[in-house]
Amino acid sequence: MEKRDKPTTTTGREKNKEKSKQEILDAVGKLLVERGHAALKVNDIAAKAGLDKKLIYRYFGNTELLLDEFIQSRDFWSNVDSKALPATSDGGEAFTKAMLHEQFDIIFENREFQHVLLWRLSQQRSSLQKLVEQQEASGEQLFQDIIQPHFKDSTPTFRAISAILISGLYYLDLSTAHNGSTFCGIDMASPEGRDEVKKAIDFLVEQTYKHL
Repeated sequence: MEKRDKPTTTTGREKNKEKSKQEILDAVGKLLVERGHAALKVNDIAAKAGLDKKLIYRYFGNTELLLDEFIQSRDFWSNVDSKALPATSDGGEAFTKAMLHEQFDIIFENREFQHVLLWRLSQQRSSLQKLVEQQEASGEQLFQDIIQPHFKDSTPTFRAISAILISGLYYLDLSTAHNGSTFCGIDMASPEGRDEVKKAIDFLVEQTYKHL
């Protein structure tokens, strides 16, 4: 009696779909690091993933939507969920420190997102504009849920301080990755140097909460 292959279950198809989607997203990241954003064409992405380019259209719609999903999946601030945070009695001080520490480490370790940030600074593109909008939306939710109730009328000043801290940490990580690791005499690539930066983060946040 002839044997027949068992039909693929719905669960199996979904697993294969998610696996292929992840391979395509990973291929975008590899191309971005190896060859820059100019290489992010559908044929190049499909070849890097080892998959038919039809799957890009099937799973993402088009290259622009694929890049949207890739960028969002790699961005730190777009994936911070204020609704998942436990109730806090310190006005978000510990949370602010923890998030800045985490941003500093994640961007340092994530070469793909470093290239997204450089791409964002050098070119206008709808996918990159959506990144800015997603970051602002996530940040606004955090300000409304955590910061505004604590700082009240001083919230605009806290926003400005946050902008300086976040952008400064981005710059330190990008400079370390692309221009050498020493900055103000501190080796930003060494554990000791990075610990000094985190101590400075804590000091600045503490002083802000104490005096603002």
